[in-house]
Amino acid sequence: MPSHQQLLEQLEVPTTALLTVECQQGVVGKHSALPELAAQASSSGVLRNVARLVAAAHDAGVQVLHAVAERRPDGRGSNRNARLFRAAERLPVQQHTGSQAVRVAPPIDVAPEDLVVRRLHGLSPLAGTGVDPLLRNLGCRTIVVTGVSANVAVPGAVFDAVNLGYTAVVVADAIAGVPAEYTPAMIRNTLALVATIATTDEVVSCWKGPRRVTRA
Repeated sequence: MPSHQQLLEQLEVPTTALLTVECQQGVVGKHSALPELAAQASSSGVLRNVARLVAAAHDAGVQVLHAVAERRPDGRGSNRNARLFRAAERLPVQQHTGSQAVRVAPPIDVAPEDLVVRRLHGLSPLAGTGVDPLLRNLGCRTIVVTGVSANVAVPGAVFDAVNLGYTAVVVADAIAGVPAEYTPAMIRNTLALVATIATTDEVVSCWKGPRRVTRA
């Protein structure tokens, strides 16, 4: 774990963005296509922690991005080159564009200044989605990664962020995967090698205080 001062330096408000990954109703909500993952995100407190981080980011003026995975009803442009994608096509809940399933799940708040970035393809919210130029235009150098899943999308986001030159901060108690024991193993053996690992309390403490910046 970094020292508080090191974390403060990485999480400076004008150069930091908070990214929520696939925290959408069709993934982590009550009517999820992936009930085991949704149950883990809820019972572990991950959803509450993501909501806390989003609220703290809003109060501090940190840019928030919500990365949503969706597909067209006709499937045009979506991947079929991996078992995961083909299995998703058969799930009872589909992440169709414009449906309830692709809305950000409660208790996470979406503010007017937040960016909601939707992708029709791939595994990572940073690959070919426009997130990178958006963040560069905002002057961001650090990406705080939260959400699901620790199995696929979260590590994909972290690897892409590092490859693009960002500092990645993973909030250990604000990401979930299945089975439950997989998440700490992924953090310890993989993500800790390329990202700063912190807790929700530590990140929130860095952002406490009055709003310090207003973004255009």
